[in-house]
Amino acid sequence: MASQKLVDRYNRNLNYLRISITDRCNLQCIYCIPHERIIHLPHDEILKYEEILRIVRIGVDLGITKVRVTGGEPLVRKGVYDFLGSLSQVPGISEVALTTNGVFLEDNIQEIKAAGIKRVNISLDTLDRIKFKQITGRDAFQKVWAGIEAAHENGFDPVKLNVVALRGTNDDELLDFAGLTLRFPYHVRFIEYMPIGKSRMKFGPPLLIPEIKDRVQSIGRMQKIEKNANDGPAERYKVEGAIGEIGFISALSHHFCDSCNRLRLTASGQLRPCLLSDHQLDLKHVLRAGGSDSELAETFLKAVRNKPSDHNLTINDPAGVSCQMSSIGG
Repeated sequence: MASQKLVDRYNRNLNYLRISITDRCNLQCIYCIPHERIIHLPHDEILKYEEILRIVRIGVDLGITKVRVTGGEPLVRKGVYDFLGSLSQVPGISEVALTTNGVFLEDNIQEIKAAGIKRVNISLDTLDRIKFKQITGRDAFQKVWAGIEAAHENGFDPVKLNVVALRGTNDDELLDFAGLTLRFPYHVRFIEYMPIGKSRMKFGPPLLIPEIKDRVQSIGRMQKIEKNANDGPAERYKVEGAIGEIGFISALSHHFCDSCNRLRLTASGQLRPCLLSDHQLDLKHVLRAGGSDSELAETFLKAVRNKPSDHNLTINDPAGVSCQMSSIGG
């Protein structure tokens, strides 16, 4: 099995697995939650931790070296810290990272660190407490900011702040976010909004990276940072004199599909070769039907063979994805 690496038809080496461990979340962000009630997965339809670990080990045999745990909000799932510890000990994984909304981060930072996690991404779309409640449905900005500070104080490096750029909602804070890098060693990453699932957003002209760059460059001279082999899709910059850095992720305005190295495992056990496509393969069915490691590995390889060259979202006609982001693990 080790000889069959996860290299697709376009010679992309897929060594990165993002895992959604739950479709539940303790926030209700306007671009993630629709007006109507979301029907959550029954608990028995969500992969067990033991099942996830088995899938990860098979993925590692095929060439997976990096894993990121997401949700929903991963820290709401019972037993998550023991799971993170087990995941970090899987031989062959060079990095296990965590994406979180930060609400539970401060109170559990020691458990996360003890589990072997060294890198965290924290979703934060505003620096204003009132606006935070408007966006997320919860008055938790101070809690999230305390979690960010706790991650930094406990040696997590880098601490990345993911900012979904929303015209008319947080576009007046772009310079404030960029300015954080002058005072803190954080990596602030501006992300174009991607139409995934249903939401409460009113869609107007999207706020795209070229405009964001124009609006933040007044902060100072920005020097581009050359990417290394482990970097993701972000274009990286450092403002002169800054201790942090700024990243731009342009899923719509400038596709980075040609360098995509990711597969995604959903909370329900579906393996998705592309975030922005509804095509997926059912690993859970193979696993729970008594499938062998070889059969599970073949599902990985089939997903790789079916990975598209690029996604079909465009600025003027965003086709969207029918599944909710909370169940995919973006």
